[in-house]
Amino acid sequence: MNRLELAKIKEKALENHIPIIMDDTLEVIEKELEQNKPNKILEIGTAVGYSAICFSEFLQKDGIIDTIEREKDRVIEAKENIKKAEVENKINILEGDAVEILPTLQGKYDVVFIDASKGKYPFFLKEALRMLAPKGIIFADNVLYKGYVLSDYNKHKQRTAVRNLRGFLAELQSNENLETKILEVGDGLAIARKKE
Repeated sequence: MNRLELAKIKEKALENHIPIIMDDTLEVIEKELEQNKPNKILEIGTAVGYSAICFSEFLQKDGIIDTIEREKDRVIEAKENIKKAEVENKINILEGDAVEILPTLQGKYDVVFIDASKGKYPFFLKEALRMLAPKGIIFADNVLYKGYVLSDYNKHKQRTAVRNLRGFLAELQSNENLETKILEVGDGLAIARKKE
């Protein structure tokens, strides 16, 4: 992986206010990936490809990342970034809406990273659980959503996202097949590990 290019990709994303994974969140996930070298990762929400590029370093030798992105401009930029970072053989971009793409995917993933539309997290979870390999891990970013999820105050605009995120977290924590922890890193990170 070309680290110099990765640093440039990060800098450009931050300059353009494109939401990319926060450093402390990335650190937590990378530690997990290092311990449990995944073979297949599914990422819901590519943006400009930054997190997928970071994760690609921890894949097993022939491992692959499938990442879903619906915004055409982002797909174009992500493809360029992945090429610049010299990891195009490890990352496969699925172009389109995750709600339509996820049900068509088969096979098992060792890791699922959810970082897309907050209001759709419950649907993403259902699909992630269907495809999660034994002992697989689901990471969900921004689950505390600027603190709204844990507070009583919610702007009207965020109400649906907040309600759905609360439902998502309740489902994660009540699922007997998962060991779940919610960390207050970044904007909240859920880590759910499949027991069997």
